[in-house]
Amino acid sequence: MKTDLFDFDLPPERIALRPAHPRESARLMEVRPASPGETLDDRTISDLPDLLEPGDCLVVNDSKVIAARLKGRRIGRGEAEPSIEATLHKRIDGSTWRAFILGAKKVQVGDILRFGTEGRVCFLGQLDAQVLHKDEGGDVTLSFSLYGPVLDQAIEERGEMPLPPYIASKRPTDDQDKTDYQTVFAHEEGSVAAPTAGLHFTPALLERLKARGIALHQVTLHVGAGTFLPVKVDDTAEHKMHAEFAILTAETAQALNAARAKGGRIIAVGSTAMRTLETAADEGGQLHEFAGDTAIFITPGYRFKAVDLMMTNFHLPRSTLFMLVSAFSGLETMQRAYRHAIDTGYRFYSYGDACLLYPQPRR
Repeated sequence: MKTDLFDFDLPPERIALRPAHPRESARLMEVRPASPGETLDDRTISDLPDLLEPGDCLVVNDSKVIAARLKGRRIGRGEAEPSIEATLHKRIDGSTWRAFILGAKKVQVGDILRFGTEGRVCFLGQLDAQVLHKDEGGDVTLSFSLYGPVLDQAIEERGEMPLPPYIASKRPTDDQDKTDYQTVFAHEEGSVAAPTAGLHFTPALLERLKARGIALHQVTLHVGAGTFLPVKVDDTAEHKMHAEFAILTAETAQALNAARAKGGRIIAVGSTAMRTLETAADEGGQLHEFAGDTAIFITPGYRFKAVDLMMTNFHLPRSTLFMLVSAFSGLETMQRAYRHAIDTGYRFYSYGDACLLYPQPRR
């Protein structure tokens, strides 16, 4: 499909720079493509328990965002020590990460990058990494001087929350983002972007969902920085997805299969939960244990196997995420929903509002 089909104009003032407080006070658009005449209902996140049924299952991503943005300098090559900013996006092993480098022209294979001058973990208060590999697009492989949990702590001390460019370009990251940009489910460290649909949940909302008889299940997908990137090719068939590591345990797969067999619906909270479930499902819709990389790219025409409803935020134009929701609820439906969201003041992107999507009728 032509990428231009997924483009739209978004006024800059619609981009949320802070989340709603309390989180469940954010707006929620209920989108029903199969209703007579199609319905777009304006609600709030706090209405969610009343919109779901006893026996339904919410599936959330429990990945935790790390302080993946590191600022430092290149050392050891002449007197000049140019500034470097690296955003870690995929762990290779205990000491090696893939990273996007801002100012990549300053960096060559073999260079040493030094991040920070203070810290409790590192000897002499510094964290060094050698550039092992460099791609043309500024994607590099870094081998750090520390390993395992010690490296994780050093990154946590020196790093900043990797807010998306559409927020970071408008204001500096601060201490409030350390909590705002984590979900209440965050447990497994490894993401460099938040699974943002989960940001709307609070303990109080979870209690109301539980009292309603709605189950909560967790998967893990470590979100990579590639989630920020728009599709740059003219045709979606030419786009290559960044692989991300995902886990669905056998216990969770069995519980979801059993719930669905009894008539319960599976609601994917966010595109990361959706992509994990669809990767782990067979053609008959049965879920199986999964642990590995997924690069599933969902565009209109895809037949969904494991998910009945989807809760998600409002996404960037020309993004793989807008393509995914268009595949689920229909491109024309989502184009109308986004026009309604823009016209009525919904807040977009990571810190913005959400929608509850029903699937388009199967043809």
